[in-house]
Amino acid sequence: MYRKVIRFLEDWQNSPHRKPLILQGARQVGKTYSILEFGRTHYDNVAYFNFETNPKLNETFDENISPDYLIPILSHIAGQTIVREKTLIVFDEVQLCERALTSLKYFCEDAPDYHIIVAGSLLGVAVNRARFSFPVGKVDMKTLYPMDIEEFMLAMGEETLVQQIRQCFDANTPLPSALHEAALMLYRQYLVVGGMPECVLQFVETKDYILIRHTQDTILASYLNDMSKYNTLNEIKKTRLTYDNITVQLSKKNTRFQYKLIKKGGRASEFENAIEWLTLSGIVSQIYKVEQIKKPLENYRDIDSFKIYVSDLGLLCAKKDLAATDILYMVDEINDFKGGMTENYVNTHLTINGYKTYYWESNRGAEIDFIIQRDTHIIPIEVKAADNTRAKSLKLYMDTYKPAYAIKLSTKNFGFEDNKKIVPLYAVFCI
Repeated sequence: MYRKVIRFLEDWQNSPHRKPLILQGARQVGKTYSILEFGRTHYDNVAYFNFETNPKLNETFDENISPDYLIPILSHIAGQTIVREKTLIVFDEVQLCERALTSLKYFCEDAPDYHIIVAGSLLGVAVNRARFSFPVGKVDMKTLYPMDIEEFMLAMGEETLVQQIRQCFDANTPLPSALHEAALMLYRQYLVVGGMPECVLQFVETKDYILIRHTQDTILASYLNDMSKYNTLNEIKKTRLTYDNITVQLSKKNTRFQYKLIKKGGRASEFENAIEWLTLSGIVSQIYKVEQIKKPLENYRDIDSFKIYVSDLGLLCAKKDLAATDILYMVDEINDFKGGMTENYVNTHLTINGYKTYYWESNRGAEIDFIIQRDTHIIPIEVKAADNTRAKSLKLYMDTYKPAYAIKLSTKNFGFEDNKKIVPLYAVFCI
């Protein structure tokens, strides 16, 4: 299945300023697969080393981490010659070997002709908690997220539809109604399946939602097991409690995160480490309220007001134990959850596209779901789960701040009216 990260890896390979690359991301998002597929198609050979399945590798790095020392030994372990520029060296689960991470500094300084990519599922947590000697300034970094809806559509063989969606987005012209309905069905299927590559592959091959839910439950179980790593016993319980509660809070009308909903009398001091763990692991993302609409937005965030979204829509629906048919037909029984689920979907895609997202509230309770900086403009984004697009909050925002334009995401077809760019939810990848 095609992953957009391949384009980034090609640019990295050909860059004259290339450094060893750290590919981060939550477990099961396809880091290893993407790296090995890239190595297979762009290099003469791949020398792959996994610190989880081969713990004895650590001993090699304990002895000496200079490239001159390491390369002959690694060639021997891999059973193939490692050649400058021709071989892709891969260190997987690198969070289990601090010295391997530190060695990247010396590869950057003393042997830049070797192409190295390292991956780690809990790297952010490990570095933060274990106080690793991190090679600051000596590595390139990239985060891999679950597959977005464009990659999902491509996996489903919908290349032509993707091209038409992009054309309609650019031109603000409606997609033919039959294609619009087909794209909306793909959107609802994506909500159920999510972007975990194994789940997408199973859906492409079988269309079996029960099989996919089993895979999602397995991934969720692996996340719970991970929560015991780099954590004290006391924090394990708090981290799991917080993770379980995030999906509950997304069902509230006000999706702003509230500690008191985790447990009665809950406070920031008790749960902030748990939220940090979940964020560093890539399982969730935290977005803050912005108090003023000024550049840079980061300067005006309110650190006490934030929302938390999970990284994958399929896992979100699995965690809520929602039936596939309820989402595919958007039944009334899940009305309380539709808003939070749709916000989560949009935030996931804005994050994948590299945006730092915020939200805004007026003193009287009007709210804009997302504020982003697109090109040079600060743009408000209003999100609706259906085609009910009356939005008093957006009108208030536009009257107050006079943005260049606004974006309204709903199930309505493409268009442009009253300085608002109307974008169907399935086209959020175009933003």
